[in-house]
Amino acid sequence: MVNLKNVECFLLDMDGTIYLGNELIPGAKEFLHRIKAEGKSYLFLTNNSSKDKEAYVRKLSNMGIEATLDDVFSSGDATIHYLKKHTDHKHLFLLGTPALEQSFRKAGFKVYNERNENVECVVLGFDTTLTYDKLWAACDYVRELPYIATHPDFNCPLEGGKFMPDIGAMIAFIKAATEKEPVVIGKPKTHMLDAILEIYGLDKTTVAMVGDRLYTDIKMGEDLGITSVLVLSGETSMEDYQASPIQADFIFDSVDEMKDQI
Repeated sequence: MVNLKNVECFLLDMDGTIYLGNELIPGAKEFLHRIKAEGKSYLFLTNNSSKDKEAYVRKLSNMGIEATLDDVFSSGDATIHYLKKHTDHKHLFLLGTPALEQSFRKAGFKVYNERNENVECVVLGFDTTLTYDKLWAACDYVRELPYIATHPDFNCPLEGGKFMPDIGAMIAFIKAATEKEPVVIGKPKTHMLDAILEIYGLDKTTVAMVGDRLYTDIKMGEDLGITSVLVLSGETSMEDYQASPIQADFIFDSVDEMKDQI
C-alpha cells in the first residue's frame, strides 16, 4: 500500500506547488522543515529550461528558503545527463536562452545558435530569445540530425492565470515543417527520472513526485511507477482532476496539508 511515511525523497515541482509567482504558498516553508526534521530529503524539480540553477536558488532565497545548486534539478540538467550517457555528440545546435547555453558550455559541449558545419545534434530548450532564423536553421538540421527537446510543456504559467507559449508549441512548429518529433527528456518522461535516480543515488520505490500539473507531474508518477501527489494550489482544480484519466496516489489542497502525513 502506498504510504507517504515510506517516502525518503520528495521531488517537488516549484511554481504552483511551493510558490505562485513570487509568493510562497502558505505552509510551504514549514512543509520543507518537516521533511528535514523527519530525516528525509527533497529536490526542487522543474521542466523550465530557460533558467539555470543559480536563478532558482536566488528566487528561493528571496522567498526565505535556503537551497544549494544541488537542491535544484531541471530538464536542462537531465538533457545534459542524457547526452553524455547515451550519445557522443559534442557540437549542438541549441535553441535556448543564454542561461541554458552557459549550462551546456559548462558541461563541456560546443554550442551553436547559428548555422555551423560541425553541428551533430539539435537541442530544443525553452527559448524565450527565439528568432525565425533559429527556427529555420533548426528545421533544416532536424531533417538530417538527431533531435532532442528538454521538456514537452505547451504553456508556461504566469501570474494572474495567464500563460506564455512553451516548448511544446515550438515542437509543433518544427513537426509541421519537418514531420519529425524529438526525443523528449523532461517530466513525465523516463529520462528525467532516470537521471535523478542515478545522479542522486535514489531508489525508485522511496521517491514521490509532488506537483500541480496532471500531464507532467502526476503522469510521471502514473507512467513510471513512483508515488504521485497532486496539490490543488496551482494549475489543476478538483474539477479538472475528476474529468481527467490521470490519477494521483494522493491529493491535497496544498503542501501545507501534507506535513502531518510524512
